[in-house]
Amino acid sequence: MKKNISIKSLLLLLGGYLLFSLGCKKESFITSKDAYIRLSEDTLHFDTVFTVLGSTTQYLKLFNANDKKLKISSLELMGGAASFFKLNVDGISGTNFTNLELEANDSLYLFATVKINPTIANLPFLVRDSVKIEFNGNTKWLQLQAYGKNARFMRGYTITKDSTLKSDLPIVILDSLTVKEGATLTIEKGANLFIHPNAAIIIKGSLIAIGDTSNKIVFQGIRIDEPYKNYPGGWPGIYFAPSSKNNVLKYCVLKNAYQGVALDNPSTNTKLKLVLEQCILDNIFDKAIVCSNSSFSATNCLISNVGFGLYIVSGGNYILNHCTFFSTSNAFLSHKESLITLSNTNADKTNSNQLNLTINNSIIYGDGGFVEDEIAVPLKSSVSFSAVMNNVVYKQKTVLNDVVFNQSYKNINPLFDSIDVSRRYYSFRLKNGSPCINAATNLPVVNIDLDGRLRLDGMPDIGCYEKQ
Repeated sequence: MKKNISIKSLLLLLGGYLLFSLGCKKESFITSKDAYIRLSEDTLHFDTVFTVLGSTTQYLKLFNANDKKLKISSLELMGGAASFFKLNVDGISGTNFTNLELEANDSLYLFATVKINPTIANLPFLVRDSVKIEFNGNTKWLQLQAYGKNARFMRGYTITKDSTLKSDLPIVILDSLTVKEGATLTIEKGANLFIHPNAAIIIKGSLIAIGDTSNKIVFQGIRIDEPYKNYPGGWPGIYFAPSSKNNVLKYCVLKNAYQGVALDNPSTNTKLKLVLEQCILDNIFDKAIVCSNSSFSATNCLISNVGFGLYIVSGGNYILNHCTFFSTSNAFLSHKESLITLSNTNADKTNSNQLNLTINNSIIYGDGGFVEDEIAVPLKSSVSFSAVMNNVVYKQKTVLNDVVFNQSYKNINPLFDSIDVSRRYYSFRLKNGSPCINAATNLPVVNIDLDGRLRLDGMPDIGCYEKQ
């Protein structure tokens, strides 16, 4: 028998068909010139890039800010294959990309890598390129720019005879740099050394690095792009081996290292193993100066924002004049260790030696973190232990019977000019009203400060800076 279809049933069937048809319809592209895209950056800036050494990559996101799919007809690196820059768009490398489809309100990643040709020029220069993005008859530009430097590369290098490192080019140290016993490495004033994270500097002979007030010698990690340039622990530090002697660091800056300088055993002659003058050791992850039964002098030196400042085990002979030790907790380091640790033996007391330490006219002060005692004597043997501090401003809660303090100022803020942890700005010069002003003992051997400025005869200031 023939069945009649009701009007209601027919409408339901037609509605289902329409829904099915709409569901199967391919999503359309926006073709209007009113379509627009958004870049997370208009310009990709690359900090200094060292020639021939790998590459540095930056990235951005390209957003389809429309409610329909968008076809990017062309995305082109204008320098083409000859450009110093290379592109990678959503995992595909090239210089020219066509018909890129972006879903509504979706995005894609664009990576740009730069590698500078070492034969282009000497000293810093700016390299530029651009990326042209075309869609729906519109054109949008992305700018690329990088500063590049030629550099002198030393990979696994060993100095076997007296040699000089020139300051005309940056010096990039890879793998390691070793100065053999009997050889002296001299570094010219104004030299900049950039050191790989795995490249230890090992001095078995002698190191002479003497700069001046306007041409300091700088040791730092190889990564100087954001955010890495502010990370401590970027390179191992300088190790002075037992055979080392006659070392001088003057007007040098050591920053962002794991350790600053490490001294093992006394000098092989009667002189101090290391002389530090007008030096800055900053943002050191572990120990700025670590010594095991060794010897050094430090004059007008700043040791700032470090894990440990001066760490001495197994005794030795040390004298420090007009030095400033300071540390505070910040985004990269937590101030949780005493700035100065002294011992005349090692952990298992198998290597005990006399300790003779004198610190004159210096600041030993920390802030933030959990440290109440900036001077610690965690372990001591029966061997002679002599630690004398004259005219020192220091922070200390525990009474130190093992250390002699003369004319010193306990738990008094030295009043530095400016410390702004959030902006990573530190000025350790003295502000008006500082208790350190005119409070030092006159030392004939120290007539200038860290800046090379004259100290006031008869009434110098405590610390590495003289109030001008």
